[in-house]
Amino acid sequence: MSTRVLVALPVVHEHLHAALDRLRAAGCEVVFNTNGRTFSEDQLAAALQGVAATIAGTEPYTERVLAGAVDLRVIARSGVGYDAIDLVAATRHHVAVAMGFGTNHNAVADYAFSFMAALASKLVPYHQLVMAGGWQRSAHMPLWGATTGIIGLGRIGRALAQRCKGFEMRVLAYEIQPDPAHARQHGIELVDLDTLFRESDFISVHAPHSPETDKIVSRERLALMKPTAFIVNTARGGLVDEAALADALRDGRIAGAGLDVFEVEPLPAGSPLRDLPNVVLTPHCAGSAIDAIAAMAERCVENVLSVLDRRDPGADYVLNPAVIGRK
Repeated sequence: MSTRVLVALPVVHEHLHAALDRLRAAGCEVVFNTNGRTFSEDQLAAALQGVAATIAGTEPYTERVLAGAVDLRVIARSGVGYDAIDLVAATRHHVAVAMGFGTNHNAVADYAFSFMAALASKLVPYHQLVMAGGWQRSAHMPLWGATTGIIGLGRIGRALAQRCKGFEMRVLAYEIQPDPAHARQHGIELVDLDTLFRESDFISVHAPHSPETDKIVSRERLALMKPTAFIVNTARGGLVDEAALADALRDGRIAGAGLDVFEVEPLPAGSPLRDLPNVVLTPHCAGSAIDAIAAMAERCVENVLSVLDRRDPGADYVLNPAVIGRK
């Protein structure tokens, strides 16, 4: 019997389909998520029976799921967040968790900056106005020389800072594990969260989601923001108190928000965010630039083949390296 690889993603881009030929050439049987939506815990547990590797999205790799996936050897995450994977449980069950670091950070940074530009220029309201037959102008906020606060100064946060510097912005950043030398070199001011929320014209969220960062954009911190300021989230929905954000947007206590991620995805039909005129909402697609998709697809396939062949994929792609015999 051939080695079975599950593509758990509900939508598979053509670039991933092309990369999957490498798995088939290596003798793997590739099976797909045919639900058209992210697997639930029960669905994932059933789909992993007889599966040696999975190309993973945001489906839940819990202790129960991993305990029942007795043939699973590697989870190759298509993305850079791993909050849906119980890493301790994966290690206990000898399942390598391999990431796609370095493949989509520029795409996400581009997207976050696009949100900033769209919000500042009132691009969506102006578009809707003209489409409805209107032709009224009003003042909008500048990008040039604004102050941007970045929460999380990893690959994506650093890439966004580079873009902001091109617009001669003042860049503030909050990072749990800061690199002062990098900040000094690139003219980034490391500050506490309260300062960042008080002084920023734009706040962009790029931290990983963890118990320490859950709802880091809280009701109390939203209250510190300028009424002319905007918030952007292209990281994880759980980083933002969505109910508090909706209240602040509805009451005009902040100017607007650009959101690509949500506490519950897809965004529920009854979400109050859907009814607000000062938001731009997109379906968790910030990292889906064509070049990023192609690079991520190749990285996932390489991670799967390496682990199945008992090779180290290198570059610290594996989060639990003891599973593959590396310290």
